Amino acid sequence: MTIEKFQQMIADGLPLEGTEMINFMRQQSAQTRRVLMDLNTNYHTDEEIVRLFCEITGTEVDPSFRMFPPFYTDFGKNIHLGKNVFINSACQFQDQGGIFIGDGCLIGPGTMMATLNHGFEPEHRQNMTHAPIVLGKGVWTGAHVTILPGVTIGDNAIIAAGAVVAKDVPANTIVGGVPAKVIKEI
Repeated sequence: MTIEKFQQMIADGLPLEGTEMINFMRQQSAQTRRVLMDLNTNYHTDEEIVRLFCEITGTEVDPSFRMFPPFYTDFGKNIHLGKNVFINSACQFQDQGGIFIGDGCLIGPGTMMATLNHGFEPEHRQNMTHAPIVLGKGVWTGAHVTILPGVTIGDNAIIAAGAVVAKDVPANTIVGGVPAKVIKEI
């Protein structure tokens, strides 16, 4: 299994199941944890953080990217960032299904983005389904927001602290609550 084959499976909507898939995801997770250990336990300049995040994602990250560690991810290779993105401390990205963050987004501390789910029936519990999370340009998530698989958040939307976002969010709105609902337009 390669990253390219994995990403094609995600794009094709294929399930993440079987021994080869599980072993591949475990191998990638081990590589990512090594980099995260360095990122999260040592002081790094902004430039060093960008370099380490490039290592985590396996892609070029724009030099305008900023982050306050610690940061957590269980895969890393399916995180896609625009320009001028800021990720605050203690965020956790479960990115196998794909996380796409647009230009100018501000990700509040403790934000959790989950792109995977497990089968509901006990005999399928080890199998996983996936759906991407997409944040448009200029999205701001408050502290301790949770965004669930398959959610798209429109440009310039604001997600209030503590919200659980289970459905798409229209552009230029503020949402909050559990589950998140539109509070007002901006």
